[in-house]
Amino acid sequence: MRKYHALPVALLSALALTACQDGTGTKDEGAAHPDPASVTATTTHPAEDGDSGTGTSGATGTQPTKGDESEKGGKSAKGETAKGATATRVSCNGSNTTVTAQPVRRPLNHMLLTVKNTGSQMCDLTYYPVLRFDEMQWVPRPVKDSKPQAVTTLAPGESGYAGVSLSAADGSGEWGTTGHKLTVGFQGRTPNSDGGPSALPALPAKGVYYDSTLTVTYWLRDMDDALTY
Repeated sequence: MRKYHALPVALLSALALTACQDGTGTKDEGAAHPDPASVTATTTHPAEDGDSGTGTSGATGTQPTKGDESEKGGKSAKGETAKGATATRVSCNGSNTTVTAQPVRRPLNHMLLTVKNTGSQMCDLTYYPVLRFDEMQWVPRPVKDSKPQAVTTLAPGESGYAGVSLSAADGSGEWGTTGHKLTVGFQGRTPNSDGGPSALPALPAKGVYYDSTLTVTYWLRDMDDALTY
């Protein structure tokens, strides 16, 4: 009887040892938890001044397979994603967009900039427009509170916006003058870098009055948001 009871215990111990050795008793972490590198990010988030950043809003991904294949697949997907993002995403600038500048009645002393993607690829409106009236020697300040959570990306045919506060409503601004020519500059992937050709939107025949309080919002997707500041 002692031998009869000892046999199953030894057998179970041998089976447990075999399962540990061949990996059938382990948990497949690759199948349950996808490698973050296999997720494709389609929206780039703006970074703080001096940095560039990316985000994962609107991301799509491919579910990896089991075991070692998932790790290899994740690395491959990461490489393809980086190349694909670079090849299909460009900066919006004067060569692939049309830009209009239109004074508005409300809010007072404001102007709306509209940029429409006329190219065949998606383009990014990074940071904020760099404005220059005539031969102006200073750069209007951006409205920090208008900074979006993600860079404004335009598909072909879509438009982005920026609001311009031209002058102080209470008359407290200095150096008031009328501009007759406007240059809209575009920034690249890093702050204050060259994003490509500028645009020269037409202004009203009488020109546009501005003073030392001139400010501009970041590029935004919504027209109403651009005119909030």
